[in-house]
Amino acid sequence: MATRVAVVGATGRMGTLASRLIDASEDFEVSARLSSGDSFDALGEAELVLDFTVPAVSPEVVDAALTRGLSVLVGTSGWTAERIASVGKRLAALPELAVVIVPNFSLGSALATRFAALAAPYFDSIEIVEAHHPGKVDSPSGTAIRTAELIGAARTGGPVEAPHADQRARGQQVASVPIHSIRLDGVLAQQDVLFGGVGETLSIRHLTMSDASYEAGIMLGLRAARDARGLIVGLDALLDLGGAS
Repeated sequence: MATRVAVVGATGRMGTLASRLIDASEDFEVSARLSSGDSFDALGEAELVLDFTVPAVSPEVVDAALTRGLSVLVGTSGWTAERIASVGKRLAALPELAVVIVPNFSLGSALATRFAALAAPYFDSIEIVEAHHPGKVDSPSGTAIRTAELIGAARTGGPVEAPHADQRARGQQVASVPIHSIRLDGVLAQQDVLFGGVGETLSIRHLTMSDASYEAGIMLGLRAARDARGLIVGLDALLDLGGAS
């Protein structure tokens, strides 16, 4: 029997894509299509909640889902480590539920973030440049935030070198990593992680050219949110990436 999914943010670009995928799936069916401003009352008809709203609304969606005893897949970016930790504390008292937070549903993005974390201990100079379409309301992107946090966690020699951090043009620091955000017509999504060392540089680039790149990850996330328990962060956590965190 198909799992009933309430899609919150169903009128947006990603919500529309996810609704189409769910409609075509044998495993899931859409029980409710809500916009970011709709009442959460319709969540009661669902067995699972999918959140594609905006950063200001997303925590409310998660709270409403958990209050109703529903697991939730979060596809909204902008979740910081502090916000995620607060969800983890709440889930400790709700062992039968799951919250799966995926800043980016692209397999290539998950791999690029993993590669960046692997390289982090070997370079002291690291910066991130991320570019998205002008309609993206948050910056830095959730993918860039997670990449920076994983870079910071992977480093054993202390924070990265970020000279002149007092200058606004030097970017916003996350886990000591400067992040530069660009919102530009003609761009869907792109992230470059730049590493500088003695006599060399390394660049890890991921470029999204079509929303089709998110489809497999959305379905993987839905199945994880339905079957798993507890807090899961990142598409990489759902893949066999040799111990990726």
